[in-house]
Amino acid sequence: MSVNYEYYRVFYYVAKFHSFTKAANILLNSQPNITRCMNNLEHELGCKLFTRTNRGVSLTPEGDKLYAHVIIACEQIRAGEDELANSKNLQSGILTIGVSETALYGLLLEKLRNFHIVHPGIRIRISNQSTPQAVNALKSGLVDLAVVTTPTGIDKTLQEIPLKIFHEILIGGPRFSELEGKMLSLQDLESYPLICLEKGTMTYEFYNRFFLEHGLSLQADTEAATTDQVLPLVKNDLGLGFLPEGLAKEALANGTVFRIFLDEPIPKRYICLIQDTRRSLSIVAKEFKKALY
Repeated sequence: MSVNYEYYRVFYYVAKFHSFTKAANILLNSQPNITRCMNNLEHELGCKLFTRTNRGVSLTPEGDKLYAHVIIACEQIRAGEDELANSKNLQSGILTIGVSETALYGLLLEKLRNFHIVHPGIRIRISNQSTPQAVNALKSGLVDLAVVTTPTGIDKTLQEIPLKIFHEILIGGPRFSELEGKMLSLQDLESYPLICLEKGTMTYEFYNRFFLEHGLSLQADTEAATTDQVLPLVKNDLGLGFLPEGLAKEALANGTVFRIFLDEPIPKRYICLIQDTRRSLSIVAKEFKKALY
């Protein structure tokens, strides 16, 4: 059955207010047009929907059955329109972000704080993941945006936008205090236990490539699941570890760890925004993207 859906909208207001005149006023239409629409709807459905009286109209049993469904549809549509209007004005909405740990602490927390102050009605959902997991969540449509660190390993369906450079350093704990102030080579590190992120993370791939470029093989004695595990492992003398300089700043200042300098400079890395070019961003996601720059 092909019924003009505008008829159902008119039916909703006539049934709600029991009046063709009130429905016409609300819809900014004329009463004859409202009457014609309802006559057409009754003809299309093959039944009477209203009982007409001098005091207005009332629903027939068939009209009651139809109204029970139409009221749900119309109220949902109106709620959707209100939600879109609020999103457009950034008064409400949901923002979902997949983020790696280094990106979270190195950039995103500050940006989220500023965004939330300006747009307190926006609900924010953070999924703390490794870079590959965050990228996969983006491709699957589970998050609006991903904020991760290089290397990202993305394909052509995704766009990578650099946001911030960060540097990593090699640190050691009390057990290796004889190394403080000394300059080591990558090859020298073969004599010491190393703490790295586990295989399968992009950080592990980054350092594996770094070592291979200098003709060496990366051998991790201890593998950590997340970046925030590296610092306590170093503090407790399980080995030397690579860590973003910002995350090690406090520990360096209070002397619980120290920096070890290398002959071979560690390549710079980036915190990046990843966007799926196959999907349009919501109004909220577009606004947050602008806030990241």
